[in-house]
Amino acid sequence: MDIINAILLGLIQGLTEFLPVSSSGHLEIAKSILGEDKVGQESLLMTVVLHFATALSTIVIFRKDLVEIFKGLFKFKNAESFQFALKIVLSMIPAALIGLFLNDEIEALFGGALTLVGGMLLITGVLLFLADKAKSSSKQVGIKEAVLIGVSQAIAILPGISRSGATISTAVILGIDKEKAARFSFLMVVPLIFGKMAKDVLSGSIQYESTTFLPLLIGFIFAFITGLAACKWMIKLVKNSQLKYFAYYCFVIGGIVIISTFI
Repeated sequence: MDIINAILLGLIQGLTEFLPVSSSGHLEIAKSILGEDKVGQESLLMTVVLHFATALSTIVIFRKDLVEIFKGLFKFKNAESFQFALKIVLSMIPAALIGLFLNDEIEALFGGALTLVGGMLLITGVLLFLADKAKSSSKQVGIKEAVLIGVSQAIAILPGISRSGATISTAVILGIDKEKAARFSFLMVVPLIFGKMAKDVLSGSIQYESTTFLPLLIGFIFAFITGLAACKWMIKLVKNSQLKYFAYYCFVIGGIVIISTFI
């Protein structure tokens, strides 16, 4: 993997992890265009590194919130921080169960099935369009909403379904305050990213002997810096009801991908 490809993949991951256009779908499209081996060891290692970069950018931006969540987990009383931490944990369960029991089936979908990616991008576009039309509200995430948002996150494991788009859209459609919906969406994914990374690293599927580490470092830097900017931008976009523009983008890219598979 050369430096230019690493930069492109870093930029794509940094932007699409937070913007509601599906990071997994765009990485599959990018790997197909760049000619990367979609199931190769180097590609898997790069994917782990890029996800670590965007997870780290989330931690930097929401560091105060994460400290409160950890404090809440160890305060077994009816405190606001404990309740919020409990909702984060509940929201993680559906995706964690999918990862544990259907991992092989999910991994099989990440093998260049671009028709699937295109179709899921169209679904993402519909969700974003509906969320953009939702009325503003001051409602906070409750237990029921946390579980439903968690189900959306589990569905978003499919390549082409935007995780942030699906979870934020679900929350907003359920009447949650838009800024709180974005905050909850970004916080709920951090533990799952680190869990998935640990699983990949410990699986033995990654071989490090023949790996060139400079492209990994370059990809990490670009994904981290781009992720910082994209995360802040996304919160403003959700708050200002500007998701429809990403819906149009998903419709266009999804349509192009589907058409290209038949040409």
